[in-house]
Amino acid sequence: MSAPPATHPHGVVRGANLSRGSLLFDGPFGRIFRALPPADFGNNDAESLAALKELAKAMISVADPADPKDGPDSEEGGIPAAFTYFGQFIDHDLTFDPASSLQKQNDPDALVDFRTPQFDLDNLYGRGPDDQPYMYENDGKNFVLGKPLTGAPQVNSGARGLQRNAQTPARALIGDPRNDENVIVSQFQGLMQRFHNRVIADNPKWSFQQVQQTVRFHYQWVLLHDFLPRIISAAVLSQVLPTAKDGTLVIEAKNLHFFHYRDAAFMPLEFSVAAYRFGHSLVRPGYRLNDGSADKAKDTLLPIFKAGLNAKDLRGFKAPPDDWAIDWRRYIDLEPMAYGGPIDNPDPKIAGNRNRLQLAYKMDTSLVNPLGHLPASVAIDPSVLAARNLERGWRLRLPNGQDVARAMGIVPLTDNQIVIGKFIGTAAGPGDIVVPAGSFGKFAGGAFAGNCPLWTYCLAETVETKVTLKTLDGNKVIPTLQLGPVGGRIVAETFVGLLLADSSSYVSLNPLWTPTTYMQNGIFGLRELIAAALNFKIKP
Repeated sequence: MSAPPATHPHGVVRGANLSRGSLLFDGPFGRIFRALPPADFGNNDAESLAALKELAKAMISVADPADPKDGPDSEEGGIPAAFTYFGQFIDHDLTFDPASSLQKQNDPDALVDFRTPQFDLDNLYGRGPDDQPYMYENDGKNFVLGKPLTGAPQVNSGARGLQRNAQTPARALIGDPRNDENVIVSQFQGLMQRFHNRVIADNPKWSFQQVQQTVRFHYQWVLLHDFLPRIISAAVLSQVLPTAKDGTLVIEAKNLHFFHYRDAAFMPLEFSVAAYRFGHSLVRPGYRLNDGSADKAKDTLLPIFKAGLNAKDLRGFKAPPDDWAIDWRRYIDLEPMAYGGPIDNPDPKIAGNRNRLQLAYKMDTSLVNPLGHLPASVAIDPSVLAARNLERGWRLRLPNGQDVARAMGIVPLTDNQIVIGKFIGTAAGPGDIVVPAGSFGKFAGGAFAGNCPLWTYCLAETVETKVTLKTLDGNKVIPTLQLGPVGGRIVAETFVGLLLADSSSYVSLNPLWTPTTYMQNGIFGLRELIAAALNFKIKP
């Protein structure tokens, strides 16, 4: 059951309890489960905030003296690291809410999404060549690329940064400035620009609109056929995207049991503020960009954040050093790479540790320590990312995870089943599990008894599967966590629902379309999209 409603001196959030029949249901942002009561975690705002901050602290892992790591890590799953930042790119395509505040409760019906709730790549194309001509070449079709980058000649010899202005720091001139937040998503933005330019090179007589539609179709195909299967349990995903006898996906509105809209699709807050924030748990404490040179062997193993305004880390919003081109083989399996030395031994002297595919961390109720200390250049109060997520969900009056599960007809997790910490198996050492099984109902004075915040709940219910990766050290079977019945269903229904609602998606315009031109070995996914941008041939 939910905790008793808190007393709010400033009044009740307008529209939070409106029925599904309300005309306000079809807003820019909206609710899937509008009839459920909002979750509170105390008798007043101060008590709720205190409880959420205590939970946020528990969800940030202890500092690891070996971070960032080169070698295999017991916190890794089997999802290549590229999917972490592809997920961030997708988020920037769907949502941008600069108006909501963590200082007061927000009206969900008054929020404006400054992104269309469509997978239309407006974060890549901006407002197009007619309205933002500085992003495009004089032909009005090709993207203007930035300066050349070096460091990965084996696979990324044509690497280019983003076009930037002349001021200091040099800001990227792109469709969404958030795609310059860090070095990795910045270079993925550049890859998408290069893929667009590749389609033009292959089809020089096509109009800009034809090229744009083709790029969008390939992107949307990857979402359904590669991204969702990587992050959502197969048992859950098959309920929303079943497979026909011929192996094709069945994409139909009748499989959407919860995400319904009347005239136009909206952005569900249960998705944008809770379930889709699973990606924060996938982030590693640091990444290697490329080989580096013999005298700079450690230069390209970089932390995501490091103390100091001008620290050498992966923060963006500035031009990267010229030799920071990403070797994409280290982020997705373009070809087999080394697996590395013994688990949790990051020594770069171990054969293969510096030359391996980096994997996303497991999808669990733990975020790496640097995300608990966001630097001033990227943070607003609070500087703990988990606290920001939890507080935003509470401010926007989301229901708790157990109530959402019951509304879906799912038996919810009990308090004894909810664990906070690193899900790294029976070998977990001291400090890996901060709130062990059986303790969550008593944690923070009982504020979360039967009342788990939806974001935390989606991470707590993840389901394990086995992923096999081909490496130079042989096939490796890696336990991997995926979104479960509540979080997976919210994410899957949102993706499919938005594509069905979009009259310009390939699902609506040409459901039999396939990406035959850029398939490799009969497959097209994120790996093949990246390979097409790089003009890289994947071996069978």
